[in-house]
Amino acid sequence: MTTPKRRLPVMADVAKEAGVSHQTVSRVLNHHPNVRADTRARVEEAISRLGYRRNLVARALVTKRSRTLGVVSFDTTLYGPASTIYGIEQAARTAGYFVSIVSLKSIDATSVSDAIDYLAEQGVDGVIVVAPQRSAGRALENLPAGLPAVAVEGTHAADVSVVCIDQMEGAKLATRHLLDQGHETVWHVSGPHDWLETEGRLEGWRTALEEAGRPVPEPLAGDWSPRAGYEAGKSLAAMEEVTAVFAANDQMALGVLRALSEKGVPVPGRISVVGFDDIPESEFFSPPLTTVRQDFDVVGRHCIEVLLRQIDVGPTAFERLVVRPSFVVRSSTAPVGR
Repeated sequence: MTTPKRRLPVMADVAKEAGVSHQTVSRVLNHHPNVRADTRARVEEAISRLGYRRNLVARALVTKRSRTLGVVSFDTTLYGPASTIYGIEQAARTAGYFVSIVSLKSIDATSVSDAIDYLAEQGVDGVIVVAPQRSAGRALENLPAGLPAVAVEGTHAADVSVVCIDQMEGAKLATRHLLDQGHETVWHVSGPHDWLETEGRLEGWRTALEEAGRPVPEPLAGDWSPRAGYEAGKSLAAMEEVTAVFAANDQMALGVLRALSEKGVPVPGRISVVGFDDIPESEFFSPPLTTVRQDFDVVGRHCIEVLLRQIDVGPTAFERLVVRPSFVVRSSTAPVGR
């Protein structure tokens, strides 16, 4: 003989256990403010005693919402995309939503469109696309009709709301800091082609130099990796005129520091170095790295706020929220000759 399975508790059981109505339990579960503190505590105790779990499928049938948001991203080993996704997950959880993530090996219009279609078929209430490349942004031009969507660092041509960090302003902060230290000009190790961050940081660096009337050296192309920074650093170490370097991310700045150290070039004694991102390890580089800090928690919070507004009332207008970066000064920069 088999023992019959114990029936899972339902909302009516919680209401009976707590001595309240079905509607009161629903208000507590939905974090409604108009519930007395002692009543809320009694309901939560009943939920805990009974081991009640919400039936999300049944709830979705009633509310027409899955309480799930889709996120499309790629290469989550990179600090920026990984931190962005983490910030989105935290903000979604605070708002009472789950997150379903599709991570792509390659970013192009077809793969991004397929991922969005897949998430839409799963019944997500809306999607966030981490689209730092122009090729990914083109996929946003053909979103499923009626699907709420937000792009992170996406192109601004498509009819979709965008949340982004002011990459150009961050690069200006880095470049101006070095110019204020008395450096005649600033050399740049850029990110890879097709990345919007690469374009923004390159433009900010060049604009800061031009506004100051300084020469604009030819940038050295990188790919976000320490190896790329290392190769660029070896070239920079051989040039006597180089006194200041702005690397487009901290990983490449790490490679630059390693190459300069191997070549016997003191930092910041002869060359000052600035990065971008403020990864957790940057304060432990040798020397600790001066860098631009991006607030990914704010980006995640804005993404969820914009998306939930679309879910609740529809896209009345396409929004563009820009998050300002901040600047962190450490020991890798100093006035010329010091």
